Amino acid sequence: MPDASTFLTFLAALAILEITPGPDMMLVIARGVGQGRKIALLNVVGMIFVAGAVQVSLLVLGLASLVAAYPSALTVLQWAGAAYLIYLGAKMIRASFGQQSEARLKARPVSGWKAVREGTVTSLTNPKSLLFMFTFLPLFVDPEAGPVWIQLLVLGSIQKLISIFSLGGVALASGTVGHFLHRWPRLLAWQERFTGVILVGLGLRLLLSGSPAPAISTAK
Repeated sequence: MPDASTFLTFLAALAILEITPGPDMMLVIARGVGQGRKIALLNVVGMIFVAGAVQVSLLVLGLASLVAAYPSALTVLQWAGAAYLIYLGAKMIRASFGQQSEARLKARPVSGWKAVREGTVTSLTNPKSLLFMFTFLPLFVDPEAGPVWIQLLVLGSIQKLISIFSLGGVALASGTVGHFLHRWPRLLAWQERFTGVILVGLGLRLLLSGSPAPAISTAK
């Protein structure tokens, strides 16, 4: 494993990553407010235990080297992630309008499987999170400190496990806010519109920002 000072630097960078809003966090907030704590926590399950398992496995298998050799792979992920965010945001905005929209807000629950799937797809196509894992995290590996694959496995797992507390906390807090807003359905409708606009804006930003830069970005 890396020495103590290097490991502390890694934790500091990870802390910044966790507190910076991005696609993952915005989806959790939207589902927490609109659908409650359970659905938001299932989003987190998809992000951490499904997408996280895939990402850490690919990291250990050497995808970091592949992405370094073929930067266009991140561009493809960026476009896919942007399209998915725009789709989710537009869907939220559209659903919040129309006749009897307040009644539909109460009547269209998101299934548990759909929540897990949404979390998985959002995390797997979040280029900023992938950029951190595949290009920045390997900088903390010390080849002389032991097998590289074990160090990547440990560091990648730490990143995902810490996300349980950050995103899980956001899910619980947003669920509490959602419970409060359900007393005023009109406010809930405006919350969906606002969150939908944010998701569409994030998607458009990803589309217009060009290829992911080599410098690390911390948006989660």
